[in-house]
Amino acid sequence: MGFDMLRLGVAALLWLAAGAVAHAAEASPRAWVAAVVLALVGLAVAWPLARRAAAGRHPAPPPPEPPAPVDPQRYSLLQAQLEHLPVAAWARVGDRLWPLTSRARRLSAPGAVRDRDALHALLREAGGSGPVLLDTERGSERWQLQRQTLALDGTDQALLVLVPLENELETESLLAWQQLVQVLTHEIMNSLTPIKSLSQTALMLLDEKPLVEAELRTALDGIGQRAEGLSSFVATYRRVSQWPAPSLAPVDLQELFARLRQAVAPAWAARGGEAQFELASPSLRLQADEGQLEQALLALLTNAEQATAGQPTPRLWVQARQGRGGRLQISVRDNGPGVPAGMERKIFLPFFSAREGGQGIGLTVVRQLVHGMGGRVRHVRPLEGGAAFVLSF
Repeated sequence: MGFDMLRLGVAALLWLAAGAVAHAAEASPRAWVAAVVLALVGLAVAWPLARRAAAGRHPAPPPPEPPAPVDPQRYSLLQAQLEHLPVAAWARVGDRLWPLTSRARRLSAPGAVRDRDALHALLREAGGSGPVLLDTERGSERWQLQRQTLALDGTDQALLVLVPLENELETESLLAWQQLVQVLTHEIMNSLTPIKSLSQTALMLLDEKPLVEAELRTALDGIGQRAEGLSSFVATYRRVSQWPAPSLAPVDLQELFARLRQAVAPAWAARGGEAQFELASPSLRLQADEGQLEQALLALLTNAEQATAGQPTPRLWVQARQGRGGRLQISVRDNGPGVPAGMERKIFLPFFSAREGGQGIGLTVVRQLVHGMGGRVRHVRPLEGGAAFVLSF
């Protein structure tokens, strides 16, 4: 510190001397040269101090910390967890495949897939994610392939995961069939039971003497009406299960909402309520079959009207907006009592209705139409109450 102060004092004296010589120099060139030399010598004396001060304002970055040592216990735990993941996972580096889980090794072992080379070729050539069909010893099985690219240590790699779907899909399919058979059995028995009873009554009337023609005619008319009802039920089921394929084209949602508002808003206003149609942007377009999309929305609007029949001020909200991931969502919400708890999964079954006297085909038609256009429909229970159905495309 003392040497730095001495250096600074010498530099100051040299600069003062340079200033004095320059002030007394008047027009002498030699005096000006002497002043400049003194100033430069002073600058040379003070330069180390200036460099040190600059280094203090901008300190050199600290050396990088050495990598933390690998914890062998934690590494073993991670390996064990990865080994027992319930999926088949591989790492692909170039054309080489490295199994990461026991499920991957079992899938390639004898007794799993019929052609191991075909499985490895599928994994090597996988360019994206999606469903795949594997030929196994148990038969053809559906799996979902997920692919994620990454770079480690400057090497491009791909993480490939196969998720089994067959058991879950079979369980869902079996449950759907069981529920459908229950509904169909219920509806058919509702018609067959009175037909059987009326037939027995007609036979008894034929044996009575004298023949009561009016009562016999009534019994036969009842049989005819129940048979007509059963025939109508079967025809409705056929119509629901054989909807025509959609013809996709750009649909202007602003125009579609304007038509729907014109069709239903007066009826809601006449009941003392209100029907609101909102678009997040007037330029929203959707690739769909316009007629089938309108049919699906009209079915939801009819359900909302029936659900709010007992409300003093019925309300309807129909909204369209861009959801996360760029998906377009159309929601239909009402302020009715909502879907009873426990019936959320049943309301889309054919001929199941949570409303007394309902036919139970409206939501079935909606789901089939939306699914045919590449979309999905789901029920949502709003926090404000009522029911809401969301169509996602």
